[in-house]
Amino acid sequence: MTEVTDRGGERVVPRQVDRFDQRRAQLAMSALVTLSELGYARTSLRDIAQNSEFSHGVLHYYFRNKAELITYCVKQYKTECVTRYDRIVESAETADGLKRAFGAAMATTLREDARLHRLWYDLRNQSLFEKVFRADVLAIDETLELMIWRIVARYAELLGKPLDLDPSTVYALFDGLFQQGLLKYLAGRDGAARHLQDSAERVLTRIFTT
Repeated sequence: MTEVTDRGGERVVPRQVDRFDQRRAQLAMSALVTLSELGYARTSLRDIAQNSEFSHGVLHYYFRNKAELITYCVKQYKTECVTRYDRIVESAETADGLKRAFGAAMATTLREDARLHRLWYDLRNQSLFEKVFRADVLAIDETLELMIWRIVARYAELLGKPLDLDPSTVYALFDGLFQQGLLKYLAGRDGAARHLQDSAERVLTRIFTT
């Protein structure tokens, strides 16, 4: 291990990387595959172990139960989603460019990550019945609400127009739109992703024309 010195000349050993957290993240990525295929209710830790290279005992060591595992998995995935949309905000130079990038991102994530989004809505539905999920689901929802708000606020800035709606209303619009698109996509409806893309762009435009 490399040593460094502080300003007083004392040798300092850098803090070791938290291997426990690294291992949890690795296990969660593996578990996501099984959870996204079977859903919360139909999946046990043993099912996840049987479909991965990790034993049931290892999973149980890093996660107390299935509830903790699924919450960790969804948090991890949604953090990646936030990063993806924040890049759109950061790189947008025109309102039209942002609108098209946003719509395309919605369609892409629908096509590529439909099962992972289904897992999120599964968890959110479970939180209506199981108190153990509520605090985490609300925290994730608030993060996603702010993510969408940054998109819409930046669009307003590029248009040079005021934004009269509140973050919760804006989030409800796009979350409902995406959930409807997800249901159609999972049902095998032709053009579901393209329809979602067009609808997202249209709704974003209409927010500032009504």
